Amino acid sequence: MKTIRIGAGAGYAGDRIEPAVDLAERGDLDYLVFECLGERTIALAQQARRNDADAGYDPLLAERFNAVLRPCAANKVKIITNMGAANSAGAAHATAAIARDLGLRGLKIAAVSGDDVMAHVRDQDLPLIETQGRLADVADRMVSANAYLGAEPIIEALAGGADIVMTGRVSDPALFLAPLVHEFAWEPDDWERLGQGTLVGHLMECAGQITGGYFADPGYKDVPNLARLGFPLAEVSADGTAVIGKLAGSGGAVSLKTCKEQLLYEVHDPARYIQPDVVADFSHARFEQRGPDQVAVSGGSGQPRTDMLKVTVGYVDGFIGEGQFSYAGAGARARARLALQIVEERLQLTGVAASELRLEIIGIDSVHRGTPAADAIELPEARIRVVGRTASLKDAIRIGNEVETLWLNGPAGGGGAWKSAREVIAVVSILIPRSQVKTSVSYEVT
Repeated sequence: MKTIRIGAGAGYAGDRIEPAVDLAERGDLDYLVFECLGERTIALAQQARRNDADAGYDPLLAERFNAVLRPCAANKVKIITNMGAANSAGAAHATAAIARDLGLRGLKIAAVSGDDVMAHVRDQDLPLIETQGRLADVADRMVSANAYLGAEPIIEALAGGADIVMTGRVSDPALFLAPLVHEFAWEPDDWERLGQGTLVGHLMECAGQITGGYFADPGYKDVPNLARLGFPLAEVSADGTAVIGKLAGSGGAVSLKTCKEQLLYEVHDPARYIQPDVVADFSHARFEQRGPDQVAVSGGSGQPRTDMLKVTVGYVDGFIGEGQFSYAGAGARARARLALQIVEERLQLTGVAASELRLEIIGIDSVHRGTPAADAIELPEARIRVVGRTASLKDAIRIGNEVETLWLNGPAGGGGAWKSAREVIAVVSILIPRSQVKTSVSYEVT
């Protein structure tokens, strides 16, 4: 029976590169998938492209591809990635240049476009989903609007002979579903297989999370050798069932527990996981430990896809000013608390307009705010953090400056001042008819 081996090369934009190289070199893969695009990441990429028309794709693209292109080409491993972000054509062009520099000729690189719908939705008064309000509330501050595409344009690119497929905003599981549909010739309305393939994609999309990353809890859930965590690979059969594993000798673990935790990750309704390709049903998913670091997954199914696509809208939501400062030795907590009182009063005296303001001692009340016992805990060291949201960059800068002045104007024995001020890009979501989104695929050959 034919099987397809797919490896996860990244689970977010800044992920480690070595595990992907290991998979490319000795994973016996057919495909290597790099999932590097989040909701805010695409907005930041659009912002970067506004400042530089040649920018807007993943800043680690060159480093990643310089590391993996040669072993992928040598082992005939195809690459699928959303590192194109806001500029998939630019990313494809950059990738082609890297391949040529490496002496790799004859690679066909596809760029998928069509997810950028900002011009289309800007003037539409659409309701927001997942929060209250309407698109008009943020329209004058919009920096991006990207629809979640499905597997279709990736399948088109693979059918066109692409060795590397570069996309922008695509549903994360679709990056893994597309090669399965292409290789096994699944019908576009085979909802059961599409649902099972989406289950596999969802399990794989966060890379190291299913091999023990973001899972370990010493003494409760121990994971070996996390510093050398191996990323997962899936061996998928024509019916969509799969065995999730990792390379022998790599760190981490693939177990029933890691798989079950990843199954539930970011899923509100396991029986109705809405994706561009299918409404997947994970409620009957089954896992079976086949051996060390080998877990079989089955039981996924699905229902017909909806007529709507989700769109992530990025917009400027003010500025964040922040400052941090440390105290150590006897009375560290008391001096830290006094420092916070000083900064709070100074911000009032100088008229800094902060719509939100947090003053906290890291490790004491930054998460568990208002803990009654916080001031009774004696600390050998304490680090304060003051952070506020403002309407202007000027006020954001002043927050960090007031923390910094604790050097000479605050309690004794402080140090380690740090400050920053930055623009905030927030995101909201809308729905638009899928008929309004038109995709296209272009190619470069090295």
